[in-house]
Amino acid sequence: MTPMRGTTLMPSTDNTIARTLHDLGLAAWFGGSLMGATGVNGAAAVVQDPSQRLRVANSGWARWTPLNLAGIAAHVAGGAVLTGANKGRLAGQEGVAAASAVKTALTVAALGTTAYARVLGRKLERAGDVPVEGGTTPNPATPDEVTRAQRQLSVLQWAIPALTGAVLVVNARMGEQQRPAQVTKGLVRRLLPGR
Repeated sequence: MTPMRGTTLMPSTDNTIARTLHDLGLAAWFGGSLMGATGVNGAAAVVQDPSQRLRVANSGWARWTPLNLAGIAAHVAGGAVLTGANKGRLAGQEGVAAASAVKTALTVAALGTTAYARVLGRKLERAGDVPVEGGTTPNPATPDEVTRAQRQLSVLQWAIPALTGAVLVVNARMGEQQRPAQVTKGLVRRLLPGR
């Protein structure tokens, strides 16, 4: 009887599930943050009653948060599996470790930015029905604490898609590094510096 692929006798080298989790999670994180900055916060700004605008924005973000968390978790879990599966390339192929380090730094920055944005979002949820211009835009009657949180969020709402978009760019570069010609070139350069 021949061992089946994926059993403990013959481990699978197919990372389709990990890549799917990694890529779909990142796509959700990037796309959701971009849509929220433009769609959710923009929609809140057109609500007639200024004291209800923050409630609309907060409601939209609160509904998105569990899905965003799932996307982030999928991205991180998929990335961990892919890192383990490519540890030989990380050590042996020139440029892969550097790209991985950049990607990790961007991901950590995006995680921190997203977490801080959520802390500020919770602060806005607790503020109640205060008058604002939009989800991240205060008006002259907005309380100072809410104004500060909104101003910080107005920066973070663009920082998150910028960071996750940069991770997408690094992913594209890392995908190119897996092409056979790139693998060979990277291994030769690691073994024979100066070539």
